[in-house]
Formats: sequence, C-alpha cells, structure tokens
Amino acid sequence: MDLVEELRVAETAAQAAGQVIAQLYGGDYWVQEKSRDNPVTSADLMANRVIREVLGEKFPDDAWLSEEDADDSSRLSSSRVWIVDPLDGTREFIRGIPEFCVSIGLAVNGIPSLGVIYHPLRRELFNAVRGGGARLNGRSLHVRSAGASTPPCILVSRSESSGRLTELGGDFVLKPMGSIAYRLASVARGDADATLTLRRVKEWDVCAGVVIVNEAGGDITTGNGDAPLFNQHNPVLQQLVAGSDVCNAKIRKVLAQMPTS
Repeated sequence: MDLVEELRVAETAAQAAGQVIAQLYGGDYWVQEKSRDNPVTSADLMANRVIREVLGEKFPDDAWLSEEDADDSSRLSSSRVWIVDPLDGTREFIRGIPEFCVSIGLAVNGIPSLGVIYHPLRRELFNAVRGGGARLNGRSLHVRSAGASTPPCILVSRSESSGRLTELGGDFVLKPMGSIAYRLASVARGDADATLTLRRVKEWDVCAGVVIVNEAGGDITTGNGDAPLFNQHNPVLQQLVAGSDVCNAKIRKVLAQMPTS
C-alpha cells in the first residue's frame, strides 16, 4: 500500500505532539475528569490540536476520530479516517510513570493500514504501513518467536494485573505496563510474548498498534476471535489479544476455560 506521504506526515505530527507532551511532563499542566477515573490534561488537548492541524493541512478530505474530540458520524461515509489518541497513558503521565505515547493510526475502508507510535521521552518512533513491515527508528521489528520464553510474558494494564487475569495462574507471567498503545509497540519489538486485555478498548487506543504488531509478524484478535475492524459506528472493541500466533492461541485456549464470572 502506497502511503509514503501519509507516513511521513504522521511521523511529523507525532513528534510535534510528543515535543509538547515532553515539555509539560512533570511541569505545569491542568487535570480534569471527563468521567469517573477518566482524566484529561492540557497536554492531551494541546497534543491533539497539533496532530489535527498537521494532518488536516495535508489531508483535508480525510475523516477524523480522536479521543479528545466529539465523534462526527460523517466519518462513517469516508474511506479514510485518522484514528488518534494524542496521549495514550494519561494516568501514567499524571503519576510521573514514563509509559505513555502518541498514537496515530489510519484506517482505509475499515482496515488498519498505517500506524505511528511515538514515546516522547525515549524518542522511540515506531511505524508501519500495511504490507511494508514494522520499524523502530528505522530498525525492523519482529514479535518474539514461539517458545522464546517459558512461561510466556504477557503485558497487561496495572489495574488488570491484580484482577481477573490472575486466574491465568502459572501458564503465563503477567507484567504490568501503562498505555495499551505502548504495550502493543513493545510486543512488536519483542519485549514480551503478547499483550492482553479483557476490557473494552476504543479504536483510538489500538489502531496504530494493531498495524505495527501485524507488520512485525504478530496476530491480533478481539474477544470473538476476529481481526479488529475500524471506523465502526460504535468505535469499541471487545477485548484484545496481540502477540505471536502460537502464544495467542494458547492465551485464547486458557481464557476459554476460565469461569465467565
């Protein structure tokens, strides 16, 4: 897929937003609650504005879906939609934990086709275009091979690391980490065998990461075992498992045996 210009511009947007976030990290910014346990900061909104300005200038006809903007249903009639979380891992940002990132994805006809994830403190720029492989700062990425670690290491959110996922028992080692977008990028880099959430996630949380994991040779499925589609009427995915195909199959088998309540 020829998305060379889109990738270049998305990288520019992610790095510009990352610069804003890095300047505010640990400094002077405000925090509000959008809803219970759902904070937003001035860093989120400033980064969102930067990304939208950069992408909108180059691709004014593309649709837009972002965590920090009201959803516009006109996106459903567009073949191309940018799906953005300007600061994934806001709670970690507030707590001073460096596990957050900028996440920019592009879906074409519902298929996740381009992904850029940028960690502004570590200056890690992950990117992928469908059919073109995944890279970190120019270096090719590959998920862990089957059996690379025993038991497999699974990245999970901090809240889930002490919840129902503990029922996975000795089959896996659970490692807590913030931002799900950054967890997906970390799996693509081979830092862990997989990442897993039993919760609902929004499209903007994972669109970029799905492309990057897929292009790093990984497998991603939702709770019903299907590959995730994007730019849906309700931009919510039910659960997510991402990693090598062998590890994912093992995870799904264990999950199927867990009690439903």
